Amino acid sequence: GTVLIAFLIVGLVIDGGLALDRMSDADYIAQEAARAGAQQIDPGQAITGEAIVVDPDAAQAAARAFLSSEGVDGDVAIAEDGQSLTVTVRDAYHPYFASLIGVSEMSVTGHGTATLLHQPGG
Repeated sequence: GTVLIAFLIVGLVIDGGLALDRMSDADYIAQEAARAGAQQIDPGQAITGEAIVVDPDAAQAAARAFLSSEGVDGDVAIAEDGQSLTVTVRDAYHPYFASLIGVSEMSVTGHGTATLLHQPGG
C-alpha cells in the first residue's frame, strides 16, 4: 500500500510539473501572438504622423494566424486607443498519472500583452 501511495504522489508531482510547463508554454504563445499582432500598425495614420496605432483587422488576423500555427485557440483584444493588444490562450493538459484518479484534463490559460512604444519625432 505504501509503495502504491508513493507511486501516486510521485506521479502527481510529475503531472503538476508538466502542467506548469504547459502553462508557461501558453503564456509564451500568447505573448508571441500579441507581438505578431502589435507589429501590424496602421500605415495611414503612421505615415501622416497622426498616430502610431495598430490596424485592428490586420493585428487580429496576425495574432490569430500565430495561434493557429501553434495549434491553440484564443482571444485577441485591442485596446480602444489602439496602443496595446492582449491575447488569451486556452489549451488543455492531459495528465498521465492523475488520470488514474479520474482527472482526464486540466485547462490551461496563458496571457500576453504587447504595447506600442514610440517617441514623438522618432
